[in-house]
Amino acid sequence: MLPDHLDHQLKILFIGFNPGLQSENEGHHYANPTNRFYSVLKEAGLTDRKLLPEEDHRLLEYGYGLTNIVDRPTRGAADLTSDDYTKGREQLSKKIRLYKPKVNCFVGKGVYQKFSGVRKAEWGYQPVTQIGGVQDFVAPSTSGLVRMTLEELVEIYRHLSTMLRK
Repeated sequence: MLPDHLDHQLKILFIGFNPGLQSENEGHHYANPTNRFYSVLKEAGLTDRKLLPEEDHRLLEYGYGLTNIVDRPTRGAADLTSDDYTKGREQLSKKIRLYKPKVNCFVGKGVYQKFSGVRKAEWGYQPVTQIGGVQDFVAPSTSGLVRMTLEELVEIYRHLSTMLRK
């Protein structure tokens, strides 16, 4: 199972759908070379350099954590079941309540929708929080399958670094 990278009082907890098969096999989050997660973090000013997937644990040094709504690895999120999400929501809620990050960053609108039950969400900070005391931020998936440019992704993620500087 792909390990979470969690700690108490994180600045940001990045939450994905579930581990892809490559990430599961390599034991590191966002390991697929077409995934732009680490590039986006660097370009948005959230890290001072582009980390490699095998350095995913180093995000804790920046005050960031990594987890998923579902632990079970699949080829894609379409392979997840409603039972996966039911169990996942419960586990994720427990993690958030235990670790109390300042911001939950849902890496993909669908991740937020599956967690919150909200049907329509805009990019950025959400007007209603799902767990008291923790802000919710919806960001696009950084998967290579997403048709947004790197610049478009970075522009949205940059709002997280702006918030951290305040």
